[in-house]
Amino acid sequence: MQDVHDLAMGMPHVERVPGSQGRPVYQVGRRSFVFFRNPRPDAVDPETGERYDDVIVFWVGSEADKEALVADERTPFFTTPHFDGHPSVLLRESRIGELSYDELAEIVQDAWLARASPRRAQAWLEAHGL
Repeated sequence: MQDVHDLAMGMPHVERVPGSQGRPVYQVGRRSFVFFRNPRPDAVDPETGERYDDVIVFWVGSEADKEALVADERTPFFTTPHFDGHPSVLLRESRIGELSYDELAEIVQDAWLARASPRRAQAWLEAHGL
């Protein structure tokens, strides 16, 4: 989990703000790109019916990006009907270990790029030779 926090704060122009119930929200230009979600009735354990209390939301660049991540059974990303039409994917904290550090870095960077201003995104991409 510390990697998520460090990666998000490592992006330029990021502010960490408290969300509801004190869960962190990472913003660029006052636009959220990663946040830790409160337990909600749309994300529950299928065996117990208990609400997941460890869901992280990451913005993505497009619906196609979202579908690619969610459809790939090798990744721990998922979505719920609540997020239909919303350019984001969900990940349980308990499953972060299924991603390599580089995969986690890429999802955080892509989330930042999806929400940063075009000028900031372009500057970051150029600075990283992308």
